[in-house]
Amino acid sequence: MPLSPTKNPNGEPPKAILFDVYHTLLTVGPPPADAGLRWCGLWTETLGIAPRLSLEDVAAATHKVIQRDHAAAKATGIPFPEVFWPSVVRRAVPELNRLTEVALDKFLFRHAQLVHTVRLMPGAAEVLRPLSGQSVRLGLASNAQPYTLRELEFALAEAGLIRSIFRPDLEFWSYLHGYAKPDPHVFRALGARLLAEGIAPHEILMVGDREDNDIEPARARGWRTWELTPTPVAESTDAGDWQQLSTHLGC
Repeated sequence: MPLSPTKNPNGEPPKAILFDVYHTLLTVGPPPADAGLRWCGLWTETLGIAPRLSLEDVAAATHKVIQRDHAAAKATGIPFPEVFWPSVVRRAVPELNRLTEVALDKFLFRHAQLVHTVRLMPGAAEVLRPLSGQSVRLGLASNAQPYTLRELEFALAEAGLIRSIFRPDLEFWSYLHGYAKPDPHVFRALGARLLAEGIAPHEILMVGDREDNDIEPARARGWRTWELTPTPVAESTDAGDWQQLSTHLGC
């Protein structure tokens, strides 16, 4: 049986904290009001021609490619498959095949800013800043795409933080592995890296907003958990907003 997710047998703080990204470190909001107009400008600037597809058309075309890729992966026994977004978009929008990898990366980052808006979650910097100066190991476990890294870097920079506060060997980005949370392999791999440093499962804290993707699979490994909520939670020792997490960690 896994240990209690909120209790360390010795009453000690966690030695490693792993964070989800979207809806945990980053808020995710609606597209900008002028997304359609900006999309036309992005397509024309990048490809030199008027756009053949709208943002909605691109979403529909990429959805079909993702469905096919997921079905193929599940047929091989991968229950929670992940795609590689640049490949998906190249197949859905053939015009983009003429772009170099660098140009495509820039295009896809700008495209992401037209389908949602992100910023650092209120209260996150006040927790990350003191933690970054302590011996606790910080990591990331995110279902993400290449543009996610840039979104996180920009959001952290606005708060005077840098992504290197998180250890590269404690980062899981689903697009690099072909599978995603809540696959137990995500948590097993990260836990194994920490165990090799002498950190036991009950000394790891997972911070995320989703019970299914973050909390349950972490608890199944014997980790402690904090379910991040948009508002404070009364009388809870393992859930709440960033301010309550700060108090919980003694930041």
